[in-house]
Amino acid sequence: MSVDLHGRSYLHELDYTAAEIHHLLDLAAELKAAHREGRETPCLTGLRLALVFEKSSTRTRCAFEGAAAHQGMTTTYLDPAGSHIGHKESVADTARVLGRMFDAIEYRGYGQDVVEELARTAGVPVYNGLTDTAHPTQSLCDVFTMREHSGRPVEEISFCYLGDASNNTAASLLAMGSLLGMDVRFAAPRDLWPDDELLARCRLVAEGSGARITLTESVDEGVHGVDYLYTDVWVSMGEPADLWRDRIQLLLPYQVNAKTLHATGNPATAFLHCLPALHDRRTEVGADLYERYGLDGLEVTDEVFASPASLVFEQAENRLHTIKAILVATLGGE
Repeated sequence: MSVDLHGRSYLHELDYTAAEIHHLLDLAAELKAAHREGRETPCLTGLRLALVFEKSSTRTRCAFEGAAAHQGMTTTYLDPAGSHIGHKESVADTARVLGRMFDAIEYRGYGQDVVEELARTAGVPVYNGLTDTAHPTQSLCDVFTMREHSGRPVEEISFCYLGDASNNTAASLLAMGSLLGMDVRFAAPRDLWPDDELLARCRLVAEGSGARITLTESVDEGVHGVDYLYTDVWVSMGEPADLWRDRIQLLLPYQVNAKTLHATGNPATAFLHCLPALHDRRTEVGADLYERYGLDGLEVTDEVFASPASLVFEQAENRLHTIKAILVATLGGE
């Protein structure tokens, strides 16, 4: 079946069909192979991409800039202090300005309503680099990594997300896994399960795709037999110390460690993390956590993070290839 994504925005997984996501996954694989073999042909030469960041980033910024450069695009980066969006200028007015100067816009920030309004108003494709409730470029990369590593169709793949299952990364994994018919599991305290409205929507999608959705407070139940363990940070930077203490107490049973890996009963289980990860004391935050709580790692131990089971750096690289697929598909007509 022919898939045409030219001119489309990429704001949320459920805006796309399973066939359209598979098209992006296949295109990412083709582009990755071409890049590694030195036969990549730029097809977006002369196009311009605006990168609007209200939240700073390493991987998202580098992946968009790298993908654009490989395909012949130029980029303009607007950091958290580099634009008036939402402060002195409305989102709609910013969109109208950028849409006249650029061929596409990436937004990383806060409300999903902001990126949705940009897309409604700009007149060019808009890409969601992260909002408070969704991280669709990350989930595309994650499923690409799972498929690439396992060599199996995605509907045969199982993963368990452990920890704060109410955050944007977990929400996007739920949406993507439901859409693609995967075995999707969350092991988390009930108060940190995904949003009820999103969960209900994903259960409806799963009825058509064949996805299996499991939410449990039991780590052993969640991880049994899975192909992949996935986690993310428990607290955002800048949150008050009291919240850190409460989250650590609540989520420490869901830490991904050697015991968790063993509990899968699957010697081939691999580990994923969207990064950055608090897995040792070699950062200011990691050193502070050790001083305050005596913990060498938080959501994952270094024993797992640095083990042969860990795919985190392959996963990080794949942000480049999957974002490139989005750009090529929506701007080049592939």
